Amino acid sequence: MMRDRLLAQWKEWRGTLLFLLLMCAFRSSFADIYYIPTGSMKPTVVEGDRLLTEKMAYDLRLPFTSVVLWHRAEPRRGDIVVLYSPEDGERLLKRVVAVPGDVVEMRDESVIINGRAMAQLPPVAGEGAALPDAAAYVFRQEDLAGHEHAVMFDPGRYAMRSFAPVTVPAGEYFVMGDNRDDSKDSRYIGFVPASAITGRAFAVGYSLDPARHWLPRLSRSFQPLR
Repeated sequence: MMRDRLLAQWKEWRGTLLFLLLMCAFRSSFADIYYIPTGSMKPTVVEGDRLLTEKMAYDLRLPFTSVVLWHRAEPRRGDIVVLYSPEDGERLLKRVVAVPGDVVEMRDESVIINGRAMAQLPPVAGEGAALPDAAAYVFRQEDLAGHEHAVMFDPGRYAMRSFAPVTVPAGEYFVMGDNRDDSKDSRYIGFVPASAITGRAFAVGYSLDPARHWLPRLSRSFQPLR
């Protein structure tokens, strides 16, 4: 009978189905691997990287939902976060530049927070050398309130390089890409609500090079993000 066949199939496959369900729940609420399809976070993250992300860095959520079970922490300046764009719902990877209450502005590519310019230090020797088009960019080390990281600029590309001071509202964040002239970030999509931030990226798990038939980039594997 049909009922007996279904019961037999359930007994045969229940272990596999429960394992898949638990794996999906784990990826939904605790940790995940995020694939990088664009270059908006170069040189920190490049196309083909697979990032390890901590999904409960800020909130523990009920699996498969946006319901917060436990609020753990707030995103900090310098964090690299996975978020859903408030403009169209697209999943993005950006860096938190300003937090609630900050007054942020930009003058000629220099980020200014609460009246203090975030220092752009001389580039580290060899920064961007692995990028095939590195010669077209200008590289700097940015000190974002004590969090140093690499940023890059494209002098030949049109971009929003200055904007007037704005105050980040409560419960929202101002995010930017490290590839400052090729990033659709808060300069264009506006502030990002805390509820749209789903986790923090902390390391490159592994990387495949799309320009070389997806061969592994072993030098990028298991590298922490700055």
